[in-house]
Amino acid sequence: MSMFRTTPKGGVTDAMARTAAAVTAAQAKTKVRDEDPFREGDAIVYAAHGVGRVDRIGIDEIAGTKLEMIQISFPGNQMTLRIPLSKARKAGLRKIVSREIVDKAMAIIKGKPHVSRGMWARRAVAYQEKINSGDLVQIAEVLRDLRRNVDSLDGSFSERKLFEAAQERFVAEVAVLEGKEPAAVLETLTAAMKAA
Repeated sequence: MSMFRTTPKGGVTDAMARTAAAVTAAQAKTKVRDEDPFREGDAIVYAAHGVGRVDRIGIDEIAGTKLEMIQISFPGNQMTLRIPLSKARKAGLRKIVSREIVDKAMAIIKGKPHVSRGMWARRAVAYQEKINSGDLVQIAEVLRDLRRNVDSLDGSFSERKLFEAAQERFVAEVAVLEGKEPAAVLETLTAAMKAA
């Protein structure tokens, strides 16, 4: 037996209509509002690809559906990416971090490395996930933990590659934030790591 009464024409009573209206109202209240929307020309970070720039935001027709799209170019990778604006945050797109987060990341880099005795393959996967997260603090953890092998011959090729990938992501974002050349940021970062 149905929970809802039907009208003679087979429609649903007003109780179900009120329930549907309540659900719609609740969804409208919980809808995430982007307080700081992306704008054309903004420098942004896309978790999987690093620092890029918003080239265009506009309506595109894809498979007969009109979507508001954001187009991002990544000069370092010579790549252009287009994703629906409504899915940008979920896809890992974010604005450049604040000075406060950079300071926190630098404190982590200067800290004592965490030495793990686990298998390198598992640690390498964990380091790669941290780099691909796009989170500057997690990238700083990779730099801290792998920095001991940078100037020595102790590190393997894969350690060096992971370190370089983390360093590149870190330097690119900080350079944009501070309005400096990446080489100058790299010099400061290298000096901080050697002093630690």
